[in-house]
Amino acid sequence: MSSILTNNSAMVALQTLKTINNDLAKTQSMISTGKEVANARDNASVWAISKVMEADVKGFQSISDSLSLGQSTVAVARNASETVTDLLTDIKGKIVAAQEDNVDRDKIQTDIDALTNQIKSVTSAAQFNGLNLVSGTDDMKILSSLDRGSDGSVVASDITVSRQDLTTDGGAYGGGGVSKSANGTVSAATVGATGNTASYAIVYNADTDVFSFTIEGNTVNVNGNTDTTTTIDNIASAVNALGLEGISASNDGSGNLDITSTRAFEDVDVTASVTGSATIDGGASDSDTIGQRAETITFVGTNVNQGDSYRITYNGANYDYVAGKGETFEDVARGLQTALDSAGLGDVSTRVSQNDSGQWVLNVDNAGTDVTDFALTGESGGTASGGLFGLDSINVSTSDGADRALATIETLIGNSIDAAANFGSSQGRIDTQQEFIDNLTDALKSGIGAMVDADMEAASARLQALQVQQQLGVQSLSIANQAPQSILSLFR
Repeated sequence: MSSILTNNSAMVALQTLKTINNDLAKTQSMISTGKEVANARDNASVWAISKVMEADVKGFQSISDSLSLGQSTVAVARNASETVTDLLTDIKGKIVAAQEDNVDRDKIQTDIDALTNQIKSVTSAAQFNGLNLVSGTDDMKILSSLDRGSDGSVVASDITVSRQDLTTDGGAYGGGGVSKSANGTVSAATVGATGNTASYAIVYNADTDVFSFTIEGNTVNVNGNTDTTTTIDNIASAVNALGLEGISASNDGSGNLDITSTRAFEDVDVTASVTGSATIDGGASDSDTIGQRAETITFVGTNVNQGDSYRITYNGANYDYVAGKGETFEDVARGLQTALDSAGLGDVSTRVSQNDSGQWVLNVDNAGTDVTDFALTGESGGTASGGLFGLDSINVSTSDGADRALATIETLIGNSIDAAANFGSSQGRIDTQQEFIDNLTDALKSGIGAMVDADMEAASARLQALQVQQQLGVQSLSIANQAPQSILSLFR
């Protein structure tokens, strides 16, 4: 049945043409925007995922900027600490030169003062955008990543860079109220400047008796002679003839041989024996260890917190060191050593060492006068001493000052080297994270492109095909619209 009111062929052709036009419009949009999914209508789920990823890319670009800023800040601090190390090494060279007696120590001290001022200039100028990592103790946090969980939550990650205080500030003794005194054990009794003595009761019996004394591997054999007093005198003379540094022997006038050690930082082992019917301390043999002359502090604690303050009271005066963040009892021992050395005490020498148990020990020796008091106290809540504490007090104008300066400069060089190493490690981590973030950003961009970008080759081919289909659709609609005209022939 033909109808002039309803043209089914035209409707089919029109719908086909509309579909072709819609596809053509979409293809032209893909070509003009370069995107297959340009908005949520195109593909809601893909568009949503791509927008989340685009937001992450934006965040990572900001993180890259943050890492670049942090990298520059740490680089400045590392260069400063390396420069300080070089300057401290130059100061050490001056101190070593000052050990000689035939040099002008005053001129050397002038050079040391100039180098010290240069170090202060370097540490005060080592800032980037107002942040100085070689002054103070507060950490710096650098935004390094945004970690997205499977539930969609986002957590920021940081790289923490510890400040390395290379100032000469002595800090401030604590007032936190928590005692730290138990972290150090002080030698039981003060030692006189004359050192420590081991006494041996000698009983002479016959000239055939042979007395043997071995001191630090050196042995003397002395025959009995006439009587106890003469025998003791002969043994003392033989021991003194060994020429052992800091070791002397004498007759105390009461039948005892006294062997005395004034060695500051070394115990002395003595073994005695006798063959024959004579006796030493009532028997045929005896052995002793003569303790070092120095006072000792053995640090027995397990951890050191920032602001922990330690004070040595020595002959009526106080000498303080306040620990910084991340320090150990080695740092505390060396800090107290620096405090004592910086005081310029005459005839006083110090040493830091480790005992067989791995504990750090500070030894303090006074070769001039007897020690009247020696104690250690400690308290929390102080302001940390600078890493170059003691630098201002280096004075090589005297022989004793030059000797003490050697220990001080070694500690300071170690501190500056540690600072440079820490900054170098942090800078390496930042560099690695920067490279990772850049690569991750590129990967995210590539992934987003794979989801939403149009395939231009396919779009170009499809455009040409749709244009041909459009032309054919127009012709088909034209033919369909002409079909009712054939009905007119029925009425002619």
